[in-house]
Amino acid sequence: MMSLLQRVSEARVVIAGETVGEIGHGLLVLVCAEPGDTEAVGEKLLAKILKLRIFSDDQGKMNRSVQDVAGGLLIVSQFTLAADTRSGNRPGFTQAAPPALGEALYHRFVETARRQHPVVQTGRFGADMQVHLINDGPVTIPLRMG
Repeated sequence: MMSLLQRVSEARVVIAGETVGEIGHGLLVLVCAEPGDTEAVGEKLLAKILKLRIFSDDQGKMNRSVQDVAGGLLIVSQFTLAADTRSGNRPGFTQAAPPALGEALYHRFVETARRQHPVVQTGRFGADMQVHLINDGPVTIPLRMG
């Protein structure tokens, strides 16, 4: 399972003109399941996300986690993270999990996040989403588990 974390001042997901998920200070978590992924892989990825120290402390050093700063999580499914661009000019997506597995793992990831963190918002799996964000820093971190 892979993700791209963006530390944000605010972020929201809009579908057909309606805001479906929105956070203030926190992390935008773009997440993609891969064919061999399991719920355990998602749990390991989530544990890393919640503990990753990418927020500034009082001295300006990245020393605090999203939990430490009481930040929100905006979790958005994004199979295009698995794009294979090694040949040709059109990306291939065979490294992304099949839709049924991807959706199941995404929903399980969100459920687990909601049990472990107080502020969790989401996009909608498979929807045409517009993601608005103000990247704080900017800080963007890729993560992969599995």
